[in-house]
Amino acid sequence: MMSTRGFAVVDVESTGLFPGGSDRVIELAVVTTDELGSVTGEWETVVNPRRHIGAGHVHGLDGATLMNAPAFADILPDLVDVLDGRAIVAHNASFDRRFLAAEFARARAPLPDDAPFVCTMRLAREIIPGAGRSLADCCAAFDVELSSAHHALGDARATAELLAGYIASTGAAMWRPHLEKAASVSWRRPEHTSPAPFSAWMPRATARDDRHFLERMSAALPEVSAPEAHLDYLALLDRCLIDRHVSQHEAVELIALADELGVDRPTALALHESYVQQLAAVAWADGVLTAEERADIEAVARMLGVSDELRERALDARGREPATPVAPAPAAGAAASAIALGSIVVLTGAMSRPREQWEAELVAGGFRIASAVSKNVGLVVAADPDSLSGKARKAREYGIPVVGESYLDVLLSQRVEAGS
Repeated sequence: MMSTRGFAVVDVESTGLFPGGSDRVIELAVVTTDELGSVTGEWETVVNPRRHIGAGHVHGLDGATLMNAPAFADILPDLVDVLDGRAIVAHNASFDRRFLAAEFARARAPLPDDAPFVCTMRLAREIIPGAGRSLADCCAAFDVELSSAHHALGDARATAELLAGYIASTGAAMWRPHLEKAASVSWRRPEHTSPAPFSAWMPRATARDDRHFLERMSAALPEVSAPEAHLDYLALLDRCLIDRHVSQHEAVELIALADELGVDRPTALALHESYVQQLAAVAWADGVLTAEERADIEAVARMLGVSDELRERALDARGREPATPVAPAPAAGAAASAIALGSIVVLTGAMSRPREQWEAELVAGGFRIASAVSKNVGLVVAADPDSLSGKARKAREYGIPVVGESYLDVLLSQRVEAGS
């Protein structure tokens, strides 16, 4: 038990503005201080909301960062340990309190009604009148640096420093009633399930593994891989590359299947090299390698970790015998052809264009639109290829490709070319 007299400065980032609806917490930070505002500790974590993550351009988070993050219920026991006995402080505390209350309720551990929340935004009118109400305005009044705005830990650190300035300006006596009230609050203590305190918490900086997926495969496995296993791996690779982008979810799928099939890292790299060689052979079949085909092969080679030297050999291979095929390779520049006319397409997430416009163009291009994901769907298009929305999760369960919005331009342009 961590209960100590003092303050707990909190900040949450969320998918939107409505905690009573479907919006969720996606990042949380807590900075603890003593009674005079001196920092005594800090913790941060991203949180998997199990839904679309909202305005990524504001909070800077995406599905690839949050896909392996803990659920709020997983971090709750440690959070209660930090908050118990402390007065909770936030800038625009009403916002943070409503989101915390909603998440506590979902975890069946209600936030105590009498937990004291101190709002540095509301206090600004009294302590620094005329300074403005934003965190940036209030921090400027005390020369507090606000870096990494809309990152939970950056905002919590700045608010903690602002709190220290408030306490120094007003004297500690003004804050004692908040501390005394905090000491009397009774918290429901969820059972700890993590092996060590805060082991479930995942800071933003460490949440995403940006290594190439080949580097995350086993370096060596028992020799059980057979040509059939190679074909299974390559079939998944075909599906992942339909939009010429390997998302983090797809990388995890490839790694898991390789491990299951006994395809180790050197074998996977050999398959990738053969894949690129076959793409080049198909592109050269008509005796001409177009700029579009070259760009496509170069992009695939980069995604698959194929060396520049081998890629260039494949691109310069006109007149040579192609490598022994290991699986049929999709033609360069023709990724869109994998989605047949008449296929059902589902769109999810906030896109750069109104969804109705995309749907109208897809229908005009010969596709059908559905609002829900079923096993009959051929493609799910998400604002973020690593979307955590329910539609994207269901599509992955069914083995349906999940692609980004940019793929729609490719899909529709190739349909226009095919019809001209």
